[in-house]
Amino acid sequence: MRKLTVEDLNRIDVATFRAAPKVPLVVVLDNIRSLHNVGAMFRTADAFRLEGLVLCGITACPPSAEIHKTALGAEDSVAWTYEADTLSAVQRLRSAGYVVAAVEQVEGSVSLDGFTPTAGRRYAIVLGNEVKGVRQDVVDAADMAIEIPQYGTKHSLNVSVSAGIVMWHIARRLGAATR
Repeated sequence: MRKLTVEDLNRIDVATFRAAPKVPLVVVLDNIRSLHNVGAMFRTADAFRLEGLVLCGITACPPSAEIHKTALGAEDSVAWTYEADTLSAVQRLRSAGYVVAAVEQVEGSVSLDGFTPTAGRRYAIVLGNEVKGVRQDVVDAADMAIEIPQYGTKHSLNVSVSAGIVMWHIARRLGAATR
């Protein structure tokens, strides 16, 4: 086997990315502490050609050398906005017609493997702080909660890993328009 080169992969440039159809998914970052986690989520959002990110509260924003270390330029391709309060961002997205899902372990959560997004709907997932998770008032304002099944001794995954798993799950079901 030969590793593929960048040319073999035939990736699009930033201008083409911005103009291309997107998977109808927005990722809301609720007070993410680590700039590396933020960068990783930019890079994953780029990989799946998502609509964008909403950075909330203490979540750092580009330009940032630390975000760039893991985003590797995806902070230039992926659309993003900043909102001081996550609850306000969630309310705005719901008013705009998005189905909002907190990615959190809560009573009544839907297991990710049992969640099938509906074609034609737009979704927003909310990922929470590395220590405290998604704020309770934000969970309360969400339409639903999605939980990633886990079988080990730990009760949680790194937030950027959780984001990648949920982004992939939703993007592979709603992403036909972007291929």
